[in-house]
Amino acid sequence: MAKGRLRRRLAAIEQDLTTQPDAALVDILRIPEPFVSPTERIVRRIIYATLALFAAVMIVYLDRDGYRDAQENPLSFLDCLYYATVSLSTTGYGDITPITPSARLVNVLVITPLRVAFLIVLIGTTVETLTSQSRQALKIQRWRSRVRNHTVVIGYGTKGRTAVAAMVGDEVAPADIVVVDENAAALERAKSAGLVTVHGDATKSEVLRLASAQHAKSIIVATDDDASAVLVTLTAREIAPNAKIIAAAREAENQHLLRQSGADSTVVSSETAGRLLGIATQTPSVVEMMEDLLTPDAGFAIAEREVSPKEVGGSPRHLTDIVLGVVRNGELIRVDAPEVDSIEAGDRLLYIRSTDSER
Repeated sequence: MAKGRLRRRLAAIEQDLTTQPDAALVDILRIPEPFVSPTERIVRRIIYATLALFAAVMIVYLDRDGYRDAQENPLSFLDCLYYATVSLSTTGYGDITPITPSARLVNVLVITPLRVAFLIVLIGTTVETLTSQSRQALKIQRWRSRVRNHTVVIGYGTKGRTAVAAMVGDEVAPADIVVVDENAAALERAKSAGLVTVHGDATKSEVLRLASAQHAKSIIVATDDDASAVLVTLTAREIAPNAKIIAAAREAENQHLLRQSGADSTVVSSETAGRLLGIATQTPSVVEMMEDLLTPDAGFAIAEREVSPKEVGGSPRHLTDIVLGVVRNGELIRVDAPEVDSIEAGDRLLYIRSTDSER
């Protein structure tokens, strides 16, 4: 009861990020963009300006009978080009105006490019900032409305980065991974890797909702301490009851707390590292093989697949693949267990695959 009252009190005073305008989330939710060089940006601006100038010239030329110069002469195409140029450059026209074709041609070919360069230097930075923020806000709006069945990684330290590297090695698109962290430097590394990032405290439900955790397929909890991992897991399970939650614990004694909080799978990092260190003193080749199996982009890797119709009824020990276990009704059963001596339809095989041969 006390825990429920505390959570309701925190929710009452917590700012509802998900109801904020998309423009207000630009500094919190970051969606990576492809790199564009400054030269390419300037070339694009020149092309857009040229297209706008051409459109203005054609409009004036089609309606040239309605224009006259100071000498009451009808407008030629060069006159229309001159009029559009001085109009778009906000220069205007008045007491001093070129009246000969050669002077107007010089104005178009020389003076106008100088005006455009001046405008780019003077207001280009401000315009680019405003347009980039608007573009980012629009991308956030579209992303929040479309993102589904993605993976949320909470914490981008050593464990979080390794988990992301393993998923990308298993051909998970970086755009389908969202990283939540409070460390700005860690989020910059995640952004440079092409990941969507959310800056905030993952123990708050609104931050997880901002990462669309309620629509996520899986949530990886890779925080630095077990207390945060338990609270994050509890919050994630509350807003994402159908997501698969995998949580990492530093100490084995806290593993049951993570499961009680709603974690489907737990990994004890300290004990796993300790076992590998102990094994390496006697049989270092075993550790090398374990590292090979845990590296999905080279050598051997552990994978899971559905059984084919031809394999139903047979023994998993007689297949060409090296089968380690059978997943039946969501439960993993070792390959030497008698109940999986005969493969059933709907089973999934946990086996060792060769990444080199597949490549």
